[in-house]
Amino acid sequence: MYTTAAPDRPLFITGDPELLDDVLRLSAAAGVDLEVAADPTAARPNWSRAPLVLVGDDVAESLKRARLRRRAEVVLVGHDLDDVSIWERAVGVGAEHVALLPAAEPWLIARLAEATDLGVRDLIVGVVGGRGGAGASTLAAALAVTALNTDRRTMLIDADPYGGGVDLIFGGERAPGLRWPDIAMATGRIGGGDLCEALPCMGQLAVLSWDRGDPLDLPESAMSSVLGAATRVCDLVVVDLSRRFDEAMQVVLATADVVLLVVPAEIRATASAARIATAVTRLADDVRVVVRGPAPGGLLAIDVATTLGLPLAGYLKAEPALAARLERGEVPGGRGRGPLTDFCRHFLAELRQPGTAVVGAADAAAAAAGDGWW
Repeated sequence: MYTTAAPDRPLFITGDPELLDDVLRLSAAAGVDLEVAADPTAARPNWSRAPLVLVGDDVAESLKRARLRRRAEVVLVGHDLDDVSIWERAVGVGAEHVALLPAAEPWLIARLAEATDLGVRDLIVGVVGGRGGAGASTLAAALAVTALNTDRRTMLIDADPYGGGVDLIFGGERAPGLRWPDIAMATGRIGGGDLCEALPCMGQLAVLSWDRGDPLDLPESAMSSVLGAATRVCDLVVVDLSRRFDEAMQVVLATADVVLLVVPAEIRATASAARIATAVTRLADDVRVVVRGPAPGGLLAIDVATTLGLPLAGYLKAEPALAARLERGEVPGGRGRGPLTDFCRHFLAELRQPGTAVVGAADAAAAAAGDGWW
């Protein structure tokens, strides 16, 4: 009943014949074909592509040693109801839920059926600044607003506890709803619909941000649960990333389809971004540079990208009035015109083409000349 080639099927990693038989029986009850790997090495090619990963407790320690990238939608499956140490192993492999059989059989059948119904999860875009004040939060907000305006179900997640709160961009710091401190200790699986309904809404945009209290470290389990919930109900999830690459950030970077690195067209900013790029590319497969004007010294966008060794996603021409509009509470991308909105539209239109730079030949020439796209 299992195969070795379908990336849109749940992946089960185990070398335990008894556990394999049990899970195959449950997958048959759910009407789901599983992809099975006997060990982490065999699982590696499809680890990040499967909509759901089941990890047998027998391979938990070897999976931890294999140091595969953290991802959402991981369940640890075992038999021993009395083994309290299984929870520690679940943390070690980044599992957001533990299924102990036979008690959890009905839950696991439903979970397998849901994973197949959903198919390939929807897109996650991360945005990180090459230095402080690069404009990453503004770009993240503009991407979310632009996607929403093109009828995509969208969620904006603020993953930077030191960024001041992305809800401030919308003037929504007092909007009712849950913030990270309310759900940071969440364990297990969060319902996507429940999450959207519980979050503050900036217009029609669901935003998960911070309160005005002290920063806290996000557990990777909470980030995994939130990303899993968000991608079950949204077409696009935009994450405003921190430059502190803790375990929660590693989960986002390993799960994201694309990460945009925002770099002002300045030499010192490029030098700072080089360090960020090194860290990000260790964790994310598709990292692209967005160069933001103005360029006081005439530094070309293509030279910034070449220096960083990353593809150029685009050059954002300077918008002299943008800062003033943001201070007045105008939403980034809300006007529906200008370099920022045009970039977002272009990027989102090309986003479904994996492995290709957003920039086309003519666009790259314009960006290299420092003239932008528009």
